[in-house]
Amino acid sequence: MERTPPEGTVAVQFIGNATLLIRYGSLTLLTDPNFLHRGQVAHLGYGLVSRRLTEPAVDVADLPHADLDAVVLSHLHGDHFDRVARRGLDRGLPFLTTPHASRVLQGLFGFHRAVGLRTWQSHELLRGDSLVRITALPGRHALGPARRLLPPVMGSLLEFGDRSGRIRLVLYISGDTLMFDGLREIARRCPDIHLAVLHLGGTTLPGGLVVTMDAEQGADLLDVIRPHRALPVHHDDYGVFRSPLSDFLAEAARRGHGGRILRCRPGERVTVGGDTRR
Repeated sequence: MERTPPEGTVAVQFIGNATLLIRYGSLTLLTDPNFLHRGQVAHLGYGLVSRRLTEPAVDVADLPHADLDAVVLSHLHGDHFDRVARRGLDRGLPFLTTPHASRVLQGLFGFHRAVGLRTWQSHELLRGDSLVRITALPGRHALGPARRLLPPVMGSLLEFGDRSGRIRLVLYISGDTLMFDGLREIARRCPDIHLAVLHLGGTTLPGGLVVTMDAEQGADLLDVIRPHRALPVHHDDYGVFRSPLSDFLAEAARRGHGGRILRCRPGERVTVGGDTRR
């Protein structure tokens, strides 16, 4: 079992793609579980598939299953919740996700504790003296009429604290979103984000439809929310990702955000405290 992170800090292990193992006090969360191996294909809907180019740093069998409190799932796509995760995760594990994904998880896959959160709706989890409030945030996987072709997506705000309700650390996960005006509301309501996890990659579908942030949009989001630290994920893992991490790092540095960026290779961990300065 992993050691509990120091009081008031969150420890994030990057497993690959958008999959993270997040620990705060007694709590352990898993995000967007994707455990396909290199060469296997993720199903993206409408017969579209994409081949994985990397290996996950952890297999689903090696997760700390007894310690898992919930899965935070941004949406239902094969590179965020795959057949390996579906077989390997406990059907009694809570999922915090979109109403659409909750219905599918319960009805088709038997994850009977899946909770669907509408935008700005919250759900709290408590283990021991550790508390997390998970709030669904705005996100759009595509803009205009193309929105109807893709599953609904949410960002997530994870506010960590103790059972008294005192919040000590705030973590934002963008989910597979593009830049749009709704993200500015996040900055207005959540002005002090300690760590932002940004889903990047510039995912490009046939016909040139871009459905996740590329380097420029990722830097645009940093301009808007200005987190203390930022962790880029969801890049370089699949063939449909056309905007490499190196482009984002260069653009973020050009705009003066270089000091915010945390680098974390699959399998590595970063630890962020609530006293992190901008």
